Amino acid sequence: MKTRILASALLAGTLQTGVRAEVIPLIAPPEPETQQPLPELQKTRSCPSLQTALQANLGLETKVWSVTVLNSDGDVLGDVNGTIPRIPASNQKLISTAFALDRLGPEFRLKTRLIQRPDGSMELNGEGDPDFGISGLQRFALAALRQGGSRGMTPGLVNLMVREEPRRNWWPVDWHPADRGYAYGAPITRLALTSNAVGGAISDPYARLQRLFETEVRRRGGAVRIQQAQPLSMAEISDRDEEEDMVVLHEETSAPMHALLSLANTESHNFTAEVLMRQAADLWDVKAASRATERWMWEQGLPIRGLRIADGSGLSRNNRVTSQTIAALLMRMDQHPYAPYYQASMAIAGRRGTLRNYFRGTAIDGRFRGKTGTISGVRSISGILQTADGPRYVSMISNGSIQPNTVIGQILRSVLKLSPCPSSVSSVMNGERD
Repeated sequence: MKTRILASALLAGTLQTGVRAEVIPLIAPPEPETQQPLPELQKTRSCPSLQTALQANLGLETKVWSVTVLNSDGDVLGDVNGTIPRIPASNQKLISTAFALDRLGPEFRLKTRLIQRPDGSMELNGEGDPDFGISGLQRFALAALRQGGSRGMTPGLVNLMVREEPRRNWWPVDWHPADRGYAYGAPITRLALTSNAVGGAISDPYARLQRLFETEVRRRGGAVRIQQAQPLSMAEISDRDEEEDMVVLHEETSAPMHALLSLANTESHNFTAEVLMRQAADLWDVKAASRATERWMWEQGLPIRGLRIADGSGLSRNNRVTSQTIAALLMRMDQHPYAPYYQASMAIAGRRGTLRNYFRGTAIDGRFRGKTGTISGVRSISGILQTADGPRYVSMISNGSIQPNTVIGQILRSVLKLSPCPSSVSSVMNGERD
């Protein structure tokens, strides 16, 4: 689903006439406060009473579920089939948004720019802003006309190069053809008006953008000649801007990263999650961006056995991940310098997002922040449950459950009830802690 980010404070586009193209270096994240290594999974420290409860909660459906519960020390309090890779559906977004936040930072914004090249021609390029809309396109047309066309050409004629992905990159090849007609399966492009969806998906977003731009220019008494070109990478843009006399005629920016994360996770917006993964990798070929994301997961020291990333949103059925991997990622990100932004991006049980109608009025209401996932035959939910004994990182993935919502509720109540765990975890273990 799609929730528009229309707050003016978040979406204020700025007209920058005559400003030299400039690449601003990303600010490195702060150094950790200590040099202590991040917790690792402690599979020998369990909670027998919780393990028994999980088995009872799953009952006859045990074979189709993977469930993992960790605490902040990395203790595996409970685990059922936690090392079996399964299709995660939109729980995949927890991976792509963590990757983007770590690589780009919470204040990063996607840019859409109209540039005048040394020969006087103009170039329109973007980074996939999910809230780039018709009004923004109109402002770009006005900025182009104000320049009076291109040098040495007919006055009022705008010679425009549009840098856009080739059609083969618009959808991951393994997205089902039927999904591509719906808004949630809209094509992934750099210059996407209204996220390439109006009711359903826009099948040819480049043709739509070209038609609307031409209409706006003609309406204002001008003419435009448009041609499509391959996009440049961030490195190529930086090198080119340093070498050539480029002028930014108009620039608009997206909402900051922390708002984009919320759109991806709280509202489960597929387009935004796909763009964030590609932008973090600086690779718009989804296969290459997926490999970069897998490498990042490995660099975090996470248990990634069986991990297979096919897209950023979870719409692909070729994604595979274990509940141990997701739970460990949640634990890792809870100790990340940008942890508050990651947590704030999630839905809240009984309060907002895809969890707004779940667990309302129960003990879980307001205590669980997480991400849901649903495609045919797949139901997943992973997140952070606040308990009397601290946070619990919970991941539940089912591939074939008959009554997944019932099982999910039972498991969350068991985790909450059995905290602190009346077992070896909360008692003296070999004299190591009390």
